[in-house]
Amino acid sequence: MGASISHASAAAPPPPLPGYAPPPPFGASDGAQPPPPTNTREGENEAAEEKVDYMNLPCPVPYEEIQREAFMSLKPEIFEGLRFDFTKMLNPFFGLSHSVSMGPMEIPSQGTDVIKVPTSNYEFGANFVDPKMMLVGRVSHDGRVTARVKCDLLENLCLKINAQLTNEPHYSQGMFSFDYKGKDFRSQFQIGNNAFYGANYIQSVTKNLSLGTEAFWLGQQRKSGVGFVTRYDTKKTVRFFIYL
Repeated sequence: MGASISHASAAAPPPPLPGYAPPPPFGASDGAQPPPPTNTREGENEAAEEKVDYMNLPCPVPYEEIQREAFMSLKPEIFEGLRFDFTKMLNPFFGLSHSVSMGPMEIPSQGTDVIKVPTSNYEFGANFVDPKMMLVGRVSHDGRVTARVKCDLLENLCLKINAQLTNEPHYSQGMFSFDYKGKDFRSQFQIGNNAFYGANYIQSVTKNLSLGTEAFWLGQQRKSGVGFVTRYDTKKTVRFFIYL
């Protein structure tokens, strides 16, 4: 007698039913896409931008411009009455202006009451603007004359002259200013009547922060002073601190 052994392969699975789809793999949701790979270069660029390049800082705004910003923020230009300004350019460099204002003027008093005196004023002006020079003059109906001159002596050196002449004694004023603009700093030296001498300096510390200081001496009145300023400028806000 003999024995025989036979081996048969497993039967093939039945075909899928019509309209049937195999389930998605584990962890995949319907319609969900795999998360994109993180870009490490963007983070590296942002970190590089936050680093301060002390050899390539921007030039700060002039010291007197910070004082103007503070004055306009704390005491905006408001008036009571009527004002009319008209300017006519005769050519690209020269123009004439007319200004009329009417309204009360506040006079300080010893008490808490405010004294208002009605006043009116008319000014005739002439302006000359050139890429390297600017001349501005005003003459009022009461004989007051004001003049401003700005002239670029060198690429980084500028001369400014402010003058006011009046009929009243001891009220006429004049001042000369020399402004020097560096790569990341500005400096100014001032000299005026009544033995006035002043100087200021402002330096960029970072691309947004600048620090400055000033000092003056008024010889006729034997007075002196020192001031400090801090300005932080971003794309949306400007913050400053002034100590006099």
